[in-house]
Amino acid sequence: MDRRSFLKTLTGGIAVLGLGAAAGRFDIASSSALAADFPDLAAVKGTDVKSMAKLALESLGGLGRFVKSGQTVLIKPNMGWAVGPEKAANTSPELISSLIENALALGAKKVSVFDNTCDNWKSAYSNSGLEQASIDAGAEVVPANKESYYQSVTVPGARYLKEVSYHELYLEADVVINVPVLKHHGGARMTAALKNLMGVVWDRHAMHRNGLDETIPELFLYKKPALNIVEAQRVMLTGGPRGRGDSKYLSAQMLLASADPVAIDAASAAIISEGGINAPGYIAQAEKLGLGVSDLSKLKIQRLTI
Repeated sequence: MDRRSFLKTLTGGIAVLGLGAAAGRFDIASSSALAADFPDLAAVKGTDVKSMAKLALESLGGLGRFVKSGQTVLIKPNMGWAVGPEKAANTSPELISSLIENALALGAKKVSVFDNTCDNWKSAYSNSGLEQASIDAGAEVVPANKESYYQSVTVPGARYLKEVSYHELYLEADVVINVPVLKHHGGARMTAALKNLMGVVWDRHAMHRNGLDETIPELFLYKKPALNIVEAQRVMLTGGPRGRGDSKYLSAQMLLASADPVAIDAASAAIISEGGINAPGYIAQAEKLGLGVSDLSKLKIQRLTI
């Protein structure tokens, strides 16, 4: 399946009407007929990000498939820029708060949120709206602006990043949920699941020196997030990753979810290609490292419209 086919067939899936905050909970994990046959990727088209996330997670077996009672959970959004949600440079507060509430309802011992920001961390946390939304939902929002928060580890199988300093909470968390916003990136072409992990490490200069296409995938060799959710509603096409006053946007109105970071980035590349942005080289490199599958025709994709 090529990218054009992926986009054309998206709305040909199941139409779900009337799903909102008051809708009854349906967990596909409760269906024995489907329990062992979850899709590789859920792609939801709609306008309400919380309902879209709920539907995407249910199609994958529910968040309870990934988060168990008593576990510690790290939710890693894009929170690197001191701009408001209208810029679509950061993950939306509504999406992150809904995931926090869901994880805590499942019995998570603790939910943490952080990002190694590019702008001043206090301003980025505050202006993005993510800090307050996360606190209100019951999460612990932690800083990531000092090297003392990071621990150096040896990365197995890495060619370029043989030693990496990851944030201690990334290393300690029982479950990591990776929740980027899809957008243009001036250096890497595109930000989605793979690129978002640059926000859990300290020395990103070494990554730029050795090439982002080569180094971004290696971040996943030590520890992979259990789940990736890509918000692709209003997709920044120019001026990324922070955005400018003249940035152009694509109204894609989509949300993707998958345990496979390569698959979800391949689908993300299909979306952002509508704005003339080619797929970044790090997707193919990640597949070479055995991190996932990029050929959408080889994946079981659940396409849903809400």
